[in-house]
Amino acid sequence: MGVLDGQPFSPHPKEMSAPPTILVFIDADACPVKDEVYKVAARHGVKTIVVSNSYMQLPRDPGIERVVVGAGLDIADDYIAERARRGVVVITADIPLAARCIKAGADVIAPNGRAHTEQSIGQALATRNLMDELRSAGQVTGGPRPFAAKDRSNFLSALDLAIVRLKRAGLQPET
Repeated sequence: MGVLDGQPFSPHPKEMSAPPTILVFIDADACPVKDEVYKVAARHGVKTIVVSNSYMQLPRDPGIERVVVGAGLDIADDYIAERARRGVVVITADIPLAARCIKAGADVIAPNGRAHTEQSIGQALATRNLMDELRSAGQVTGGPRPFAAKDRSNFLSALDLAIVRLKRAGLQPET
């Protein structure tokens, strides 16, 4: 169970069985593009659900909802993955979460603008696992390159494109 704008909230994924609508979920802890998501989603009239392990300040906007899940490993990931489906766009840098969401039919975009697909996620998982093993063995000490302005621009384009594609496929924003 989580908290949605201060109230207990725990809709079961089965309760979301209505015809698919467009929603954006943000894996919000450490996401550098939250403000960009809010702007693009508002332009398209798409609801954004911000999922985090702790309270964070959000703009006062009826199209933005906050879900604070309990502390613990992968609790926010589980919340998002259980609600992933066609029509959902997930914003995350978490490769295992991306794989789970893609399997459920969601579109997934990394904060750097890279759209993960069924064709690309296997390679991304393999690379992530290899790098994790190398770090554990003390072989690799560096992390990903710093977030840059070009990443922000690529992200804006990728999110806009994902929403436009869903609209062209006949899906409508959730109201």
